[in-house]
Amino acid sequence: MLSGNGIVKKSLLSIAAGAFVLGAAEFVMMGILPETAAAMHVSIPTAGHFISAYAIGVCIGVTMLVFGRKSSPKHLVILFMVLALIGNAMSALAPNATVLVIARFIAGLPHGAFFGTGTVIAKALADKGKEGKAVSVMVTGQTIANMFGVPAGTLLAEYLDWRLAFSILAIGAGLTIVLTLAWMPLIAAVPDAGLAGQFRFLAKPGPWLVLGAVFVGNSGVFCWWSYVSPWLQKTGGYESRFVPLLMMLAGFGMVVGGLAGGHLADRWLHSVTAAVGQSISAAGLLMVFLVPGNLATCALLTFWIAFGLFFINGPQMLLMADAGKGGGELIGGAAVQIGFNGGNAVGSLVGGMALNASGMDYHITGLAGLPFTVAAVLLLIAFAVRFESKETLRVDA
Repeated sequence: MLSGNGIVKKSLLSIAAGAFVLGAAEFVMMGILPETAAAMHVSIPTAGHFISAYAIGVCIGVTMLVFGRKSSPKHLVILFMVLALIGNAMSALAPNATVLVIARFIAGLPHGAFFGTGTVIAKALADKGKEGKAVSVMVTGQTIANMFGVPAGTLLAEYLDWRLAFSILAIGAGLTIVLTLAWMPLIAAVPDAGLAGQFRFLAKPGPWLVLGAVFVGNSGVFCWWSYVSPWLQKTGGYESRFVPLLMMLAGFGMVVGGLAGGHLADRWLHSVTAAVGQSISAAGLLMVFLVPGNLATCALLTFWIAFGLFFINGPQMLLMADAGKGGGELIGGAAVQIGFNGGNAVGSLVGGMALNASGMDYHITGLAGLPFTVAAVLLLIAFAVRFESKETLRVDA
């Protein structure tokens, strides 16, 4: 169990609240893509740029940690939520596709840096040996966003206005600032290893295997996930009004997967736990390509792949946070989000190209993503064999 200290629980809840906002901001676009594309007068593959812009913002935003390494994690979290508020408010007010791309980029800037910082906070607050469970509490905020926030946004787009989803997220970012100020203690900054010292761990091969697995694994899943809403309608035969329920099912899969992965990460090798999750996703993508598709099979695959997608989060973030010990913890934890969202951007683009090349055959998104996820499994197995030991449960090289 995590510590029963009330301050600890409230601190983890404030992190989870921020994770909810960022998780919903990242994934809500998948559920409202058709409505947003129509409102911005662009095609669905072109609207995939709204997804890619957020992911690119995530990758660039991590550089904030380089200059904020001497700051308390609490102050960093507040800064990140201010950016989330601005980006989502701009998204709600965007008059055209260009402004929406810029707004999504700004909204993505705090994402990776937040989760890198949140991982450090969760590890600092957790009892020894329960770090995986603590990180999973933070990740649960993101997964609950997918279970309730994304479907709610999809419903708003279907029956009212997609802009309301981003308005609510901006309000949520403001609320997270209030909770952080009220509940989170001033946690000491990570050891200052200097500018170059933060990146010293990247001179070793082990972390690159993990980051490679994160990148290619998410590239594969997002070949399909970026276009899940039209896939459910065109392949599964669902009416658009039922898509929010399927998004809720996916969110439930993410919640269960995230908690299961965090639980097992405290008992198994972290890399083996992540490899299991990537294998689950790979099998699901294969089925997306092979199975003709109907109401039942598409619902099952939506849950299945979403489960695998978030099963990997806890163990992979722990691997990288451990790899960065000695001053690179923030960069290590955030690097997972760079790989994750870099993969999202590539997957969205590859999936869009596959759709255009196949005449909008949504089965092809599974085939396009499969080689990426298989490569992720192989990278994690290579890491487990070469670098991770049961005695340390951390990166040794």
